[in-house]
Amino acid sequence: MKRLISEELVQDRLRNVVDPELGLDLVELGLIYDIRIHDEGRRVAVTFSLTSPMCPAGDQIHAQVESEVLSIEGVETVDARLTFEPMWNPDMMSPAAKLFFGR
Repeated sequence: MKRLISEELVQDRLRNVVDPELGLDLVELGLIYDIRIHDEGRRVAVTFSLTSPMCPAGDQIHAQVESEVLSIEGVETVDARLTFEPMWNPDMMSPAAKLFFGR
């Protein structure tokens, strides 16, 4: 039976993408801004950000976002869009991430 592709499933897969400088995943850091499922899951659009426009790992993170989403059975294309609107800030982190950083 084919698994239903949901925002939650995509978000869970994106937990495998870790910011190498901070050591936490993009979901916990609040860097995943939007997930949209199209064409019964064959196309997935992910809008994400980085902690800084000057992030040296930006290309690597972008490639990992695409790779992780494409690894979901049934997904054929990924539109991974990097944005800085709004600019990321530490208040966007999950409660667990804030605790990790002592905020």
